[in-house]
Amino acid sequence: MSEIYDIGYRHYDGPRLGRGQATLALAVHSLRGIFGLGRTARSKIMPFALATIMLLPAIVSIALMALVQERGLPYSGFAVIMQAVVAIFLASQAPTVVAPDLRFKVLPLYLSRPIAIGEYVGAKVAAMTVALFLLVAAPLTLIYVGELLIDLEGPPLTGEFFGALAMALVLALLLSTFGLAIASLTPRRGLGVASVIAAYLLCSAAVPVIYGTLSMSGYDAAARWAWLANPFWLVDAVQAALFGTPSHADGDYPGGPVPAVLVVALIAAALAVLSLRYRKAASR
Repeated sequence: MSEIYDIGYRHYDGPRLGRGQATLALAVHSLRGIFGLGRTARSKIMPFALATIMLLPAIVSIALMALVQERGLPYSGFAVIMQAVVAIFLASQAPTVVAPDLRFKVLPLYLSRPIAIGEYVGAKVAAMTVALFLLVAAPLTLIYVGELLIDLEGPPLTGEFFGALAMALVLALLLSTFGLAIASLTPRRGLGVASVIAAYLLCSAAVPVIYGTLSMSGYDAAARWAWLANPFWLVDAVQAALFGTPSHADGDYPGGPVPAVLVVALIAAALAVLSLRYRKAASR
């Protein structure tokens, strides 16, 4: 004879916040995880150490501005100068966004609620994009505030500052989509870290070699296109075309709208890879 026990569960009678709120909650949860919030102290060491390293050049630049009364680091070239630190941050934290859900196969639990694959991917990309944008925007803002307080001769470079912020957002979106797409190909966090950093090292090492080889062979016009194989120089080329800032590579970029079109195409391709990867994972 069976018996029914009342173990205290109650139906939820509050408001149903819907898919938008669920997506926002997932994005906030992922963003907190990137910086190790709500996790062990060891998880906070890498992101906050890299964030501190990003701030150090800004502090030195402000000190030099105060001493010699000249502007320090260029806003437009800051991300290119600090690209190694940004790449390490992406490589170390992107797998924490995607690997656990794939490894422990909890994706069907997310999709059992009113949230679709597109919203899940969007939340993950948004979290990684915000994290990378904050990583670059914080030192840029610190330099700008320092410039205003020191009151250098001439007007402040407000236009260049806001242009650099806009490009930092574009760079963050491009890096996030590609970093997450690469990291999502394996459920192992260590392999994800190695894959992302290997992709960056390949781009950063191969591009100058290709450029130098083509340039020395007399193919100067073709050599300019080599810089676009690195995401940092690619976005810098877009910035140069839009705002007239100088090239921060060892040579000029190709002109015209091609770099901007290439950025949009790469982001779309990476998002497609992410969606296909998660559709396959959800069907298992």
